[in-house]
Amino acid sequence: MASVLPIMETFYTVQGEGAFAGTPAFFIRLGGCDVGCVWCDVKESWDADRHPLIEVDTVASMVEESGARVVVVTGGEPTMYDLSELTHALKEKGVRTHIETSGTNELTGVWDWITFSPKKFKAPVDSIYNQAHELKIIVFHPSDLEWGSGHASKVNANCSLYFQAEWDKRETNYPLIIDFIRKNPSWKISVQTHKYLGVD
Repeated sequence: MASVLPIMETFYTVQGEGAFAGTPAFFIRLGGCDVGCVWCDVKESWDADRHPLIEVDTVASMVEESGARVVVVTGGEPTMYDLSELTHALKEKGVRTHIETSGTNELTGVWDWITFSPKKFKAPVDSIYNQAHELKIIVFHPSDLEWGSGHASKVNANCSLYFQAEWDKRETNYPLIIDFIRKNPSWKISVQTHKYLGVD
């Protein structure tokens, strides 16, 4: 178990995307990524060595001081690390644990909500499909609609399905997404509401 983790940033804000959009949440962004999406909007997170190693207990205390009831662990790619100690510390503080992952490594830790967002740049591990509560497909190219549907066929029956346009392609791709989900109503739209609101 990791007692220290490379922390790029922490902030208390409102979840902007997916099933918990609009929910106050404390974000823990870990440094390090083994995926490397060309359109990533936090490429500064990729190199773990650029970010300080911070003790798990210190991070948990920051969450407690914020008053947050939901924590979202993201990256980078958070599954690169053993997060058992982190989730244990957070659970002791009585908060919900959420993770956003590309699913490229086996999950560790205890999670109340798992957002699985696979990428074409590196294949996910098989185990993530049955564990995910939410499948979020980023639509950069129109072909991502069919590609995402392939992943939807593998997740568990209770997994929520979301398409989200890559931010710079939103004007062209949201009309395509809307048309697709009209024909495939098991899907929903995820919008990066925090960017429209101008919050982190």
